[in-house]
Amino acid sequence: MDTSAINTLVRPLVAADIPAITALYDWHVRHGCASFEEIPPGVDEMQARVAKVLGLGLPWLVAEIDNRVVGYCYAAEYRPRPAYRFTVESSVYVAADLGGRGIGLALMRQLIAHCERGPWRQMLAVIGNGEQNAASVGLHRRMGFVTVGTLKDVGFKLGDWRDTLIMQRALATA
Repeated sequence: MDTSAINTLVRPLVAADIPAITALYDWHVRHGCASFEEIPPGVDEMQARVAKVLGLGLPWLVAEIDNRVVGYCYAAEYRPRPAYRFTVESSVYVAADLGGRGIGLALMRQLIAHCERGPWRQMLAVIGNGEQNAASVGLHRRMGFVTVGTLKDVGFKLGDWRDTLIMQRALATA
C-alpha cells in the first residue's frame, strides 16, 4: 500500500469499487481527451473490463482518500498476439477535481512495482491528446517513461483532431 500522496491509500480494486471507477471515468470520456472513447461505459461494461484484466493476472488498483475512490490504474495486455505477452499497457485516471496532488504518482508507483514482480518486461503508455496532455506526460516521464513515438491526428474528439503519444518504460527483469 502506498500513502505517498497525503491521505491517499492505494489498494487492489474490489467489486464494490466498480460504480465509483465507472463514474470517475465517465467524466474523462465526456469532458477529457485522454480517452478516445466518446460514450462512457456503464457499470456492467466496466465490470467486464475489470474481469478481463484481473483474469490475465494483471493488476487493477484504486486510490482512495477518506473512503472516496479518487483514482484508478491498471495494466492490460498491450496486444493479444502471443509475441506481445511480456508487454503491458498502463492506464491511469484521477478524479478531475484532484489532479496535481500526487494521486497518479502513488497509483503508478504501485502499478509498476506490481508488474515488476511478474513476467513482464516492458510497459507502454498510450496517451490520448499527445503532448497536450501535460499532466499525464509529466507523470509518465517522472516514472521513467520515454517518448517513443507520436501518431498524428488519429482521433477526433470534442470537435478536434487528437494525437496519441506512445511512451515506454522497461520493467525490472529477474
